[in-house]
Amino acid sequence: MFAGVAAFIALAVANRLHPTPYNNYVLLADALIHGHVWIDWPGPYIDALARDGRHYVIEAPLPAILLIPFVAFLGTGANQTLLSCVLGAVAVAAGWEIARRAGVPTVPRLWLCGFLLLGTDLFWAAMYGDVWFLAHVAAAAFTLLALAEMLGKKRGWLVALYAGCALESRFSLAAVVPVYAALLALEAEPAERRRRLLTFGAALIPFAALWVWYNEARWGLPYDIGYSAWYHLDQAGAPSGSPFRLEYVPNQLYSFFVRFPDRIGHWPYLVPTMNGVAITWTSPALVLAFFAREPRRLVVAMWVAAALTAIPNFFYYVNGFAQFGMRHALDFEPFLFVLMALGVRRGFGPIDAILCSWSMLAGVWGVWFWKTFYRH
Repeated sequence: MFAGVAAFIALAVANRLHPTPYNNYVLLADALIHGHVWIDWPGPYIDALARDGRHYVIEAPLPAILLIPFVAFLGTGANQTLLSCVLGAVAVAAGWEIARRAGVPTVPRLWLCGFLLLGTDLFWAAMYGDVWFLAHVAAAAFTLLALAEMLGKKRGWLVALYAGCALESRFSLAAVVPVYAALLALEAEPAERRRRLLTFGAALIPFAALWVWYNEARWGLPYDIGYSAWYHLDQAGAPSGSPFRLEYVPNQLYSFFVRFPDRIGHWPYLVPTMNGVAITWTSPALVLAFFAREPRRLVVAMWVAAALTAIPNFFYYVNGFAQFGMRHALDFEPFLFVLMALGVRRGFGPIDAILCSWSMLAGVWGVWFWKTFYRH
């Protein structure tokens, strides 16, 4: 709880809970309150897909659903950034609990939670609360909650609840649902296994129904075509085909692992591009995940989950556009965070501290630069 409160205060102070202009989720919440899924489109600064004379949000709907009580009371003046900061704090609190349940001592736990908040794009994304960023923050928060439960009582219905909220924030998180099911099954006696899987499956049914209903309401189909349709209209996309293509892999690999800040001959000398900086330079502490060895079943499951959520990003046509680090990495970093906790629980040395310090200082630098030069 302390870690989450501290994270919220830091986020609130950093951007003073300034309402984001890109409040697509507020507009969607208002639409849902009025019984439809098309939004009252205020103009082209709001990314929304035009279809049959109306505009639709293409992102998954969970953050909008969370905003419904506030929008019902405050209207479209509700502050989407506040929800983003709350979910960022929830992510850190869940990270603390993951590290505690993994057996990480208090001091290394503080290092890990500092890394989670500042050494990834979590702080930067939560601070602004824009529609694209809030989707990542919500997915990361609920994924971390699901993983905390997996390291705790392993209640099938609760894991499914968190996993469902994550996938209804970022549809890519649907890929790890089988991993949760496998872990629940493998780490239980036969009678308990059946009960866990039954409650897990039953709790997922409402989320599957929501997914189908939301797509039917927008596109008249039970599956999502929003991102493909957007790709066909986007100047960075193509008029036909899938937004996931082999030809995009080189740019993604460069973006995730190579892209260095621009260098200039005067202060501040290093400039994070508007198009991001590779996690190699912003989050080097992620290498601590490679030191995880036991329990082997959990280690394997976390690597599989990380791969399932990471690989699609390497085939996608854009790397995230405006960002500090690589915001798409927030899809798979919760699984790497568990591996980091497993890797350092028996010892946290000077090199570990240096890697976490580098990552956190890079995050502070990125937040400062963006607030100073890009978005005052």
